[in-house]
Amino acid sequence: MAQIDIRNLTKVNKERNTVHDQVYATYTVFDNSGEKYLQIDTYGKPARENPEKISQSFQFNREVAAYLANLLIEEFELKFQ
Repeated sequence: MAQIDIRNLTKVNKERNTVHDQVYATYTVFDNSGEKYLQIDTYGKPARENPEKISQSFQFNREVAAYLANLLIEEFELKFQ
């Protein structure tokens, strides 16, 4: 598995985009050498050959979580009271 490198995360404009189907996902929180991580695992579509097998995992430490939270706030123009 790989972690997102936020120092090289680049916005691109694509001509064709599609909305993906929703899939089952779980998350776990764990500590690695004193650093907290949140991991989201997706399991793909129920009709796939091994639906219980993890399809993708995304890991976020504090730095990545803060970066992505700010990106979501900016891109969706979110306002909090």
